[in-house]
Amino acid sequence: MKAIHTNDAPAAIGPYSQGIIVNNMFYSSGQIPLTADGQMVTGDITAQTHQVFKNLEAVLKEAGASFDTVVKATVFIKNMDDFALVNEVYGQYFSTHKPARSCVEVSRLPKDALVEIEVVALVK
Repeated sequence: MKAIHTNDAPAAIGPYSQGIIVNNMFYSSGQIPLTADGQMVTGDITAQTHQVFKNLEAVLKEAGASFDTVVKATVFIKNMDDFALVNEVYGQYFSTHKPARSCVEVSRLPKDALVEIEVVALVK
């Protein structure tokens, strides 16, 4: 196993890594809308979802993967009423390649984020 760390995404806020590579698969930790320096993005679900994807892009790159190699995504949202808005942003990052996905509403996320996403990707 190899732990992944990049300064282009927020540091873990607990006893975990940004992601782990096992064999040729990358497993990301859930990314919330924190900037790389640890500041919470203020704004609506759209702004927060874009920041989450920025963070995912950084950890995927560090792992030697990309959005094109993601095989599974799990989306956690605070309010299922935001599903369409999250999908709109999600589709900007997964426009042609469409990995398997789950999306669930949760009662609360770390730092009171509105969205958290984790991915599993093939390492090139």
